[in-house]
Amino acid sequence: MRLGMFMQPVHDPKRDQTQVIDEDREAIILADKLGFEEVWVGEHAAATVEPITAPLVFLATLLGETKNIKLGTGVFCLPNHHPAQVAGQSALFDHLSRGRFQMGIGTGSLSSDVELFEVGGDTDRGDMVRESMEHILAIWEGEPPYKREGKYWNVKIEDMGRSDFGVGHFVKPYQQPHPPIAISIMSPKSGSARMAGERGWIPISGAAFLHPRYTSSHWETYAEGCEKAGRAADPEIWRVSRSIVVAPTDGEALDYILNPDGPMSYWYQYFLSSIRTRGLTKFVAPEGHPDPDSMTWQDIAKEQCTWGSPNTVLDKLVALRDLTGHFGVLTAMAHEWDDKEFCRRSMTTLAKDIMPKFSQHAEADLTARAAE
Repeated sequence: MRLGMFMQPVHDPKRDQTQVIDEDREAIILADKLGFEEVWVGEHAAATVEPITAPLVFLATLLGETKNIKLGTGVFCLPNHHPAQVAGQSALFDHLSRGRFQMGIGTGSLSSDVELFEVGGDTDRGDMVRESMEHILAIWEGEPPYKREGKYWNVKIEDMGRSDFGVGHFVKPYQQPHPPIAISIMSPKSGSARMAGERGWIPISGAAFLHPRYTSSHWETYAEGCEKAGRAADPEIWRVSRSIVVAPTDGEALDYILNPDGPMSYWYQYFLSSIRTRGLTKFVAPEGHPDPDSMTWQDIAKEQCTWGSPNTVLDKLVALRDLTGHFGVLTAMAHEWDDKEFCRRSMTTLAKDIMPKFSQHAEADLTARAAE
């Protein structure tokens, strides 16, 4: 069992933008020192609540301040970009990072971005993702001239008059044949999960607010895609995201997540507003909740956040794995740092004290199952 981080990020727009971005950088630098294997950073063009507009620009500032952590987009919202731009920028970053790059992709669902780029309504953004990746992989695998015509984009370079100087050629990735490709999965029985299985991409169950009873459907759908493609589905590739808050006692952790002026309050209120707008409340409702449409952010926070003392958090992670089935990477959600000492301690305790025990439990369980 490995440990990663998923950083959307979400910040109260009233806070200073420079400060919160600096704190996001601090969190990743600390994660690298603590042995987190990877981080995925989101992309949103028109939302100060999720202020990283260009994840590769942000991640480039960390190349000299981190050593081992893999740096990923979480995700490129492919419907919002020309595939050639994504191919070229990703290849460049792959070289700059010496192969520490992981390319996360997705459809994008933020309402303001969907409206801005005119990809809402009847637009099949999943189909756009498929076509975009076909163009990107063809660019990386091929040589000019290019003459690719698609439903959404064309990739054409036919003038080879200065080909000897490299004009008309694309930069190829540092990793061969290309960086690892991952796709973010949100809804139950997601088409993105099936596409990941068919294409051999990394599935990331990135919706940390989704009730775990639905998360297992991501793996089931991914495995169906693998079966269709004739490949074995290895759960070690699966990333599962959770919000995790560790404190010395259960009471301190609960006080932190329920603080009405704290970052967890803002995060859950922000997502509850989105979930209600999209009619998805049933997918995040606590078990047995009588009326999902009337639930409060506190109801969700107490149920969906993995909070407590180190022993309590370990027990909750074991219960999560029992519910979802085995997965290879626990992807802890990055949240705003209102109290740096508290947040650093929470991350450190998770990495140094809890994860070794959680990994030991997972390995013992897998060994026992194999022996049956």
